[in-house]
Parts: sequence; C-alpha cells; structure tokens
Amino acid sequence: MKTRIGILGYGNLGRGVECAVRQNDDMELVAVFTRRAPETVSILTESATVCSVDDVANWKDKIDVMILCGGSATDLPNQTPEYVKYFNVIDSFDTHARIPEHFANVDAAAKENSHIGIISVGWDPGMFSLNRLYANAILPDGKDYTFWGKGVSQGHSDALRRIDGVKNAKQYTIPVDSALEAVRTGSNPELTTREKHTRECFVVLEEGTDAAKIEQEIKTMPNYFADYDTTVHFISEEELLTNHSGIPHGGFVLRSGVTGWDKENKHLIEYSLKLDSNPEFTSSVLIAYARAAHRLASEGQSGCKTVFDIAPAYLSAKSGEELRASML
Repeated sequence: MKTRIGILGYGNLGRGVECAVRQNDDMELVAVFTRRAPETVSILTESATVCSVDDVANWKDKIDVMILCGGSATDLPNQTPEYVKYFNVIDSFDTHARIPEHFANVDAAAKENSHIGIISVGWDPGMFSLNRLYANAILPDGKDYTFWGKGVSQGHSDALRRIDGVKNAKQYTIPVDSALEAVRTGSNPELTTREKHTRECFVVLEEGTDAAKIEQEIKTMPNYFADYDTTVHFISEEELLTNHSGIPHGGFVLRSGVTGWDKENKHLIEYSLKLDSNPEFTSSVLIAYARAAHRLASEGQSGCKTVFDIAPAYLSAKSGEELRASML
C-alpha cells in the first residue's frame, strides 16, 4: 500500500516535493492544495487533484501525510498546528530561535488529534542538525562549526528586493576558505561572524536609481549585511536571468575534538553538502520523513517529533532485513 501524499503550497518547495514523490515507488501524490484559484495552477502529476486550501478538511481520510510547503515567517507557525488536526504533517520550519515554541504548539494539537507532526525537516535544520548531534555525542570535548554556501540565500535575496529602487536581486552566502581551513587543522579557532562568511549581491536597479545610495543601504542593513564583508554588483536583468536563475546551496558541519587521557589525539568530523537545487534537496528530505511519519502513525504514536526523534530505519523504503544485509 502506497503512502498517500498531499502538498500544501505549490511554490519552489511544493514543486520539488512533487518530483521527489515520483522517485519513491512507495509514495503517491493524491492532491495539491493552493491559496490560488485551483484552475490557474498546473501540476505535473496527471493522477493528482489540485484543490483550494479551503477544501482541505474534506480530504481528512484520503491523505496519509500532508507536506506543508509554506514559509517559516508567517505560514508554518499557523499552518502546522492547524493541519495536524486533520493529517500527519511534515514541515521545514527553519527559524531556529522559535523551534521550541513551534514544537510545543504542534505537539499539543498533534496529541489531541492522535496524529504525528514532524517539524524542521530539511538540511539545516535537519541533516546538519543530526550531524551536529552525532558529532557532539561522539566527541564531547570539542567545538562545533557550521558554514553555509556557496549558495543562494532566499531570505537575504528577498531583503534586497524589498529595497526601494531594486528591481530584482540574488544574494550568495560564501564560506571564507581560510576560516574553513583553520578549522580543518584542528586548531579550534574563535571565529567572528565576519570571519566565517562573506556575502555577494547581484542587483538589478530600477531606471534612474542612485547606485551608490543603494550599495550603502545594502552594506549597512542590520541583521542581514552589516556584520559581513559584502560585495555588490549592479547588473542587467538579462544577466541576472542568464547567470543567476538557479537556487544552489550547501555547506559544511564540522566538529573538532580530542580524545585520550591527556587529550593527546585530535579528531575532525566533517559533513558537507553541495546542492544544485536547495528546494529540491529539501523536498527529498521531507519525503523520507513523510515515510517515517506514516510508519509512526501506523504504530499508534502521536505528537510532535524532530529529526532527533526518528530512527534512521524509518526513513528508508528498505526493510530492516534489507538494510542489515546491504548497508550495515
């Protein structure tokens, strides 16, 4: 019996989930829910239905796992606790500071309605979180480092586009090579925000806009660019579309630690990702955890979970016997 998947929100992430479902033989997409007029939304899966989000309650018994593809700022804090009343759900909530609050809200609603809700699924939070946990457990005497990029930061790109006079823009987060190499030597450097990453902006201006004024506004923007060495390039819209239309990303999680009675031996754990498409990779992680959510629900479990709570075997389409024979 295939896991019946629903997608709520059909942007970059929703489209990625649709593709990921196609690559997993034990999954089927049954419906896509949208805030737009359903007749204006064209999807790739011929057997699936496009529905208004207002009709979601009518699908209560027809979907095993609903994958929520909204944004973390305003969508998911409301959507996840609401839709876990009707379905087992997965989200990719990535506002790190608000995860405890989000967990509590989803947990209460999930338990009350006997459903599973898995939150903050993706690569960070998600796969990077797991690697930080494993590394800390194995090397308790050590130090963590996370580097993001090179890749497009969708949040920072959006911040650029909100500046008056900016027509379009993309921003890349880039790890500083010398900082990364210093960590790899095991010297456990103390690194400031500015020393770990740089930011590179490609900006298309509205006609007649003062470029120098815009550049100054970008470089001094608090919480986004003020704490980083930032380079701004002004380019044509054609060049932006030709050279910067993708959404690549990636990064590194490292832990440098020591063992031995006198801490005489150094060790370095490193996990890295290089992604052509940030939303498509995130979607692939979501689908693996959708499989886990369906299995947990089938066992009668309920409540909110994170990637820390899910045994690895629950993510795989293979049986325990197959996993032990082929991967252990």
